[in-house]
Amino acid sequence: MENKYPQKPGIDFILKQAFFYWNKTLIFQLIFSIIYFGIFMTVFFFCDMKYGIFGQLNEVSKYLKDGTQVYLTELNKMAVTDGFQSFSLWMMGTAIFLYPLNVGFFQIFRKIDLGEKRELGDLLVGYNGINFFKYVGFYIFWYFVYRFTIPTVILAVIWVCVTLFVTPLMFFMDKRIFEAISLNIRALRMFFIEIFVCAIVAVIFKYIGFALFFVGGLLTFPFWNAMIYSLYKTIFTEKR
Repeated sequence: MENKYPQKPGIDFILKQAFFYWNKTLIFQLIFSIIYFGIFMTVFFFCDMKYGIFGQLNEVSKYLKDGTQVYLTELNKMAVTDGFQSFSLWMMGTAIFLYPLNVGFFQIFRKIDLGEKRELGDLLVGYNGINFFKYVGFYIFWYFVYRFTIPTVILAVIWVCVTLFVTPLMFFMDKRIFEAISLNIRALRMFFIEIFVCAIVAVIFKYIGFALFFVGGLLTFPFWNAMIYSLYKTIFTEKR
């Protein structure tokens, strides 16, 4: 397969296409969120019982009355404790394990394009055989770079942008990580405004469900995948 860059698409077309895919898969969006948050929160509360993180945070919060600087100092002290470090590793490992769940949406969206029947098992395609190690390996690499860039904010945003299409490129075109990043950067140079605007819309819509009516966030949280697929499908053309 190879890729090419067609005439620039309109942002309105990309957005409408993303909402179309999202609307056609609401039941899968809900199931995704239930599985994702069910596993994540189970691990979270298990770790809290084991390491007492909530209790430590409550103790640290008492220092807020002494000023922000004192509070941050105490928070940093807590962050270097063995218990908090173990808690962080557990939560990081859980996030890494859950990442392949996103890949299932790309198969579901492609089945919509092909007029094929979608199945619940499609959500788990990222866990099939070698797929699990491919996407977990990519996410570990992505996560550690992201952690180093997040304090700068701007570098973190750039990192997200230059890796936006890596997963669909790996899934649909069988590209390797660095080859996919190279193609991603080329696409970003040509379609920067379209990608940037659509990414902002996706982030806002992704979390607006939690802000407005909380439970609705279970439907909007996975929306990011529909936007990525809409952009990918518009920018890249697969050719055998």
